[in-house]
Amino acid sequence: MQKIIPFLWFDHQAEEAADFYVSVFGNSRIVHIDRYGKAGSEASGRAEGSVMTVTFELEGQQFVAFNGGPEFTFSPAISFVVNCTTQEEVDALWEKLAAGGDEKAQQCGWLQDRYGVSWQIVPAVLEEMLRDKDTEKAERTMRAMLRMKKLDIDVLRQAYEGKG
Repeated sequence: MQKIIPFLWFDHQAEEAADFYVSVFGNSRIVHIDRYGKAGSEASGRAEGSVMTVTFELEGQQFVAFNGGPEFTFSPAISFVVNCTTQEEVDALWEKLAAGGDEKAQQCGWLQDRYGVSWQIVPAVLEEMLRDKDTEKAERTMRAMLRMKKLDIDVLRQAYEGKG
């Protein structure tokens, strides 16, 4: 059992969102769906037999999606970082997660999907560029990143190398 599991509160879209996320990421699956029983239904006002929680895995990371009602919504204060090895992976994940969401209000690889969940789609190489002991390289990379919404590995690399 995974010790720490992100728990995502949805109004009524837990199953839909879990299905969507599983379709976006490889090595992913729905693990289990729990439904409201009589006691849970009475306490929550949700229909008995309707979906309460969906446990799912994305790339081996377990999550729980919960249909809890409209009381709480997501904000960019919490996001999921996805480390990508290629620009093709960055582009594909960005396109899928941004569809129906809001990537315009974000920057530096952040986007908000159609359910309001925030994601950071990040080239894995960015971390080593930003942590380089050569602070000029790191600063050039940071300046380039701050001008982007979806991150571009070639542009970041050019900035890092002083060519951009």
